[in-house]
Amino acid sequence: MFTKILVGLFIALILYLLFRPKKIKSGYDAPEVFPEKWRLYLLQEVNFYASLDDEDKAIFEADILRFLKRVRITGIKTTVDDEDRLLVASSAVIPVFAFPDWEYSTLHEVLLYPDLFTEKYDFSEQERNISGMVGSGGVMHHVVIFSKPALHQGFENASDKMNVGIHEFVHLFDKQDGDIDGIPTIIMKNQAVLPWLHLISENTKEMLSGRSDINIYGATNKQEFLAVASEYFFERPKLFKEKHPELYEVLSEVFQTDLATSQNGDNTLKRTIGRNDPCPCGSKKKFKDCCMSQD
Repeated sequence: MFTKILVGLFIALILYLLFRPKKIKSGYDAPEVFPEKWRLYLLQEVNFYASLDDEDKAIFEADILRFLKRVRITGIKTTVDDEDRLLVASSAVIPVFAFPDWEYSTLHEVLLYPDLFTEKYDFSEQERNISGMVGSGGVMHHVVIFSKPALHQGFENASDKMNVGIHEFVHLFDKQDGDIDGIPTIIMKNQAVLPWLHLISENTKEMLSGRSDINIYGATNKQEFLAVASEYFFERPKLFKEKHPELYEVLSEVFQTDLATSQNGDNTLKRTIGRNDPCPCGSKKKFKDCCMSQD
């Protein structure tokens, strides 16, 4: 009997070692101290970072390092350098900067493609028009894909209101309640779903009639509307507030930041929520035990 117990324990141990969850590593040995050359690159290429004060720049840098240490960034028939990594990580940090310790817990890897691709993740066909995608199903469930040229273009052109990196990470932000449905958790918990859907409907009508400067791709569905409007919100906050004040007010609440307002007139923002602060959804729970924990 004792021998059978030992054999059973041994088999259980082997099964555990074989199938235990693997610690996710980025495959990249991110430095402990943020390199000065990285700081200079962010100042040149990432307007969001450049608009921050010194204290928030340091927080942004720490968020970058934490992301790089946790999420793999892999090039598919293309190289991956530090500039690519910084733009991927910046895309991830920007939408959730107001939420300390946020992690995209469902994300394991970011794939960089050399060009646009199809819905079947193919970049060799002629008919390809996708620049970014959150993977779904099977092995792609924990993956985000970007066209590397499109990722860089999103940061190089700061006036076009578009940024594919921010777009896809907003989809992941939207996914915190389990579904990418265009209705962030804070809106649901504030019982503001119907006003939000009405706002989407009214803006979609204007987009389809050519009376809006929001990218018409946002009229595809609710989730794309949220992602497209969020690109505009983060890329051109002052213009977005001027042209779309109602949308700006809602997205300021969703992302917990007022980018268009600061003492010196730039896009400076401050973190407003600590992990132990009351959750902004109104649940009366601590943020770490409510919306933050639902990622």
